[in-house]
Amino acid sequence: MEGDLALMIPIIALCIPFFAIWTKHQRRLAEMQVMAGTSGQAQLSHDVAEKIAALENRVRVLERIVTDANSGLGGSNLAAEIEALRGVEPARPPEKTM
Repeated sequence: MEGDLALMIPIIALCIPFFAIWTKHQRRLAEMQVMAGTSGQAQLSHDVAEKIAALENRVRVLERIVTDANSGLGGSNLAAEIEALRGVEPARPPEKTM
């Protein structure tokens, strides 16, 4: 029994540094995962903010179309009116040839 205890003491003493190195490595891995997640979330929130801004602009254009009582178009050329409000030249439909 004494021989086993005498053998276990140096083995345990040698295992302590390995355990310390392993826990330090695990802590670094956890920190890197947190940092990677944070930067990924920042990029995701930036993309979402851009999409929201684009949608808000589209809603503003649609609101201007709906609330503009002086347009006089009566909805007959809605695509041209949308493009005009965007500031883009509307595409002309192809002419009919018979």
